[in-house]
Amino acid sequence: MEKSRIIDAFVVLGTILKELSENNPYSATVSMLTEEEYAEVNEVVQREFHYNGWFTEDSIRQAFGEIAGWLTTEKLNDWTNHYTENNDKKNVAVIMAGNIPLVGFHDFLCVLLSGHQVICKQSSEDARLLPTLVQLLQLFEPDLTERIRFSDRKLVDYHAVIATGSNNSMLHFEQYFSHVPHLFRGHRTSVAVLTGNESKEELRALGVDCLTYFGRGCRNVTHLLFPEGFDLNRFFEAIVDLSDVVNNKKYGNNYDYNKAVHLMNLSKFLDNNFLLMKESDQLFSPLSMLHYQFYRSSEELTAYLDAHSSEIQCVVGQGFIPFGQAQCPSLMDYPDGMDTMHFLATC
Repeated sequence: MEKSRIIDAFVVLGTILKELSENNPYSATVSMLTEEEYAEVNEVVQREFHYNGWFTEDSIRQAFGEIAGWLTTEKLNDWTNHYTENNDKKNVAVIMAGNIPLVGFHDFLCVLLSGHQVICKQSSEDARLLPTLVQLLQLFEPDLTERIRFSDRKLVDYHAVIATGSNNSMLHFEQYFSHVPHLFRGHRTSVAVLTGNESKEELRALGVDCLTYFGRGCRNVTHLLFPEGFDLNRFFEAIVDLSDVVNNKKYGNNYDYNKAVHLMNLSKFLDNNFLLMKESDQLFSPLSMLHYQFYRSSEELTAYLDAHSSEIQCVVGQGFIPFGQAQCPSLMDYPDGMDTMHFLATC
C-alpha cells in the first residue's frame, strides 16, 4: 500500500480532529462524514468520562487538537522523508500506556507510515478512543483494515514490539518480548528551569505544563528548579485561574490525600487550595503536588539535570522548551529520545 494513500487518510482524519478539538458543530469542513457519523464521534468523546474519570471532555479535545496539528500533508511528508522505508514488512505490536488520552497514537502512526502492520494492545484505561479513530480511517481508506489489529489477549504473531509502561512493567517487557526487536520505554517526568525573570504569562503557562491532563503525562512538569531567592508567591499568583482542576473528583481525592499525609507527618509544604508544593530534590512527585528546589549556580543546575537525564522526558524554560508547550511535541520529539521511525526502518 502506497505511503501517500496512508498519509492522505491521516490528513482527512486530522481535519476532523481539528473540528472536534474546537467542539465545532457539523459543517461542510467535515463533509467526508455524515452528520450522524460526526455526532457519534462526539458522543464517544462526551461519554468517555464515565469510563475513566481522568479523561474529561476538555482533555480529550485537547489531545485531538495536538494530534490534528501533526496530521498535515506537509508535516507528514517532511517527517517520513527523513527515513528509508523498511521493505521487510512486519507485524509490530504496540503496547500502549493509558495515562493520558491517545498517548499511544504517535506509535500507531509511526508503525503504519513505516509500512508495517500494527497490533494495538491498549490499556484498559484508554480502550475506546483509538478504535473510534481507526473506524474513521477505514472509512477514508478501506485497505487500512488489513493493516490494523486490536488485541485484548495474549499477543501472538508479532515480529517486533514497542512497549510503554511503568518501570515495573519494563521487567515484564524484558521477560516476554526481548527475543524480538523491541523498543521499551519506562516512567519519566519533566522539569522546569526558571531564571527569575519570567513574566506572569510565562509562569501561568508553566502552570499549564504542570496541570494539563491533571499532571499524569510524562511531559507534565513535576519538578521546578528556581534560582536562589525566587519568590514562590509569584508562581502561585500566576496560576490562580487554573484552580478548577481540583473540581475533578480523582484529582481532588489525590489533593486531599496528599495534603492529609503531609499534615499528619508534620512535613513542610505550600498549599494554594488546589496544588501542593514541597521542597525536595526528588524528581518525581505525587499527583496534585510539585517538588521544587533552589539552585545557586548554573553548574549546580547542569549537574542536577545531567544526573537525572535518564528520567527526564523534557525540560521547560527559557532556552529550553517554551513555557506552555510541554504537551505540544512535534512529530520528531520521540519519547525517551528513542527514534521510533529509525527503529521501525531497521527492525
